[in-house]
Amino acid sequence: MLVSIVVPAYNERENIPEFVRLCDEMIKNAPFDGELIIVDDGSSDGTGEISEESAKEYSFVRVFHHTRNRGLTAALETGFSEAKGEILIFFPADLQYLPEEIPQMIETMEREKLDIVCGWKEGRYKKRLVSSIYNHLARKFFDIDIHDMNSVKAFRREVVEAIPFRKDWHRYVIPFAADAGFRIGEVRVKLHERRWGKSKFKGPSRVLVGVLDLFAVKFQITFMKKPMIFFGTIGMILLLLGFIAGIVALILRYGYGTGYRPLLYLIMLLVLSGMLLFIVGFLAEAIAGVNSRLSSIEKRLKKKE
Repeated sequence: MLVSIVVPAYNERENIPEFVRLCDEMIKNAPFDGELIIVDDGSSDGTGEISEESAKEYSFVRVFHHTRNRGLTAALETGFSEAKGEILIFFPADLQYLPEEIPQMIETMEREKLDIVCGWKEGRYKKRLVSSIYNHLARKFFDIDIHDMNSVKAFRREVVEAIPFRKDWHRYVIPFAADAGFRIGEVRVKLHERRWGKSKFKGPSRVLVGVLDLFAVKFQITFMKKPMIFFGTIGMILLLLGFIAGIVALILRYGYGTGYRPLLYLIMLLVLSGMLLFIVGFLAEAIAGVNSRLSSIEKRLKKKE
């Protein structure tokens, strides 16, 4: 069995040599063959050059380059597309997780017949509060009993081929995989202090993007399968409110002889909004139908390959 370790690296010059050395030790003692794929994501500190030197020294290392920084999701896509293994591992290059954790991930996957194994990190880290809140929301939103969505992961190849990748959506591989029916488990992994370099994930904007993406993924997984249920329900509620407001307006006009023009505007707003949401629901249903047909065509083409 060949295991492909995919390592996105952005300005990790100091960490690469030690990471490769530790991978070499792990692979020599592991009950599987391994390859290490380093994706230099437009680094400006010489990460690409250091990685190429490692590839010359170690035959199991392959290096790919992005001409500019495209982000973690794009780097993973590049690595996964170039990987040759039956099992794909996502591992960061910062040495906060050590390659010695990989054999237990593979062993758990094989023993429990899983499609994905997630790392459940143990140790001190600065963003524990933010991470805990995010993971709690993700578990509640997607009803997944996984403690850590943002740690190292091991996938069977068919998982990667079946789920969508969009910018920053590497965080939501687990919800998409669970929705597709793949079996998911987890193992505890140690989190170590970063020795060299700086974290690339910081700033309040990343928290905001993560929360908004959480809602976007939830919407896609649930409502976009049957969008009329979402848009149609809201549309019906608005139409009902418009109908009730219309009755109130008639009672005021003919029962009490009082006209209230803002109420008329409210009725028009509610009725038009309800009708527009129904139209959006029909259009979304048509788009969902096209996506479903395209997905089935894509699956048939992959089977032929």
